[in-house]
Amino acid sequence: MRHPRFCRRWFPVIVSTALLGASSQVSLGLAAEPVADRWEETIAAFEASDRESPPAKGGVLFVGSSSIRLWKLDRWFPDLAAMNRGFGGSQIADVNRYTARIVLPSKPRTILFYAGDNDINAKKSPEQVAADFKAFVAMVHAELPEATIHFIAIKPSLKRWEQYGTQQQANSLVRAMCQSDPRLTYIDVVTPMLGNDGKPRPELFADDGLHLNDTGYALWTEIVSPLLTKTR
Repeated sequence: MRHPRFCRRWFPVIVSTALLGASSQVSLGLAAEPVADRWEETIAAFEASDRESPPAKGGVLFVGSSSIRLWKLDRWFPDLAAMNRGFGGSQIADVNRYTARIVLPSKPRTILFYAGDNDINAKKSPEQVAADFKAFVAMVHAELPEATIHFIAIKPSLKRWEQYGTQQQANSLVRAMCQSDPRLTYIDVVTPMLGNDGKPRPELFADDGLHLNDTGYALWTEIVSPLLTKTR
């Protein structure tokens, strides 16, 4: 049997060495378990749908987070053959990650983009939001240089009202970006969503105070429809 003093002396060294070895394996990609992709099933479903019923090239595509996902395009735009590529909870970086799979293949000539709400909620800075949108624009225009991209402003909401100031800072940065490129449009949904008291109009929201209800989507549809007239 080893002397107890030996065990006490060498045990910390042995443990540290083992942990260092495990850390090295992780950094080399040898031992770490793959991280589950929370949206892979949704993205794969989009791809499967496109394989079964290939969308017409040069159409209209809506992409972004849950405000896009919940927008029933066939109801609100019955005369517009539009694709919905929204996936709830996503941030702009997530949209960028899947752009090559769910945006570029159909070669849309018009894109309506809504994301950034979840980014601000996740404590990303306005500068990061603008940078991520700029990256999205660069990816799209590298493949589709004539595509028009409409950025729907980060909306005010009852649930995230305390984030309004930060949201507006991000909106201002994106607005400036859009003003510098004729292929980009900043769509102001903020102003019409605020009441006379300067706060979000409750009648526009679902019970969670975050997502839009039918009244909210009716407002958004009214705002964006003139921009889509040219694409019909």
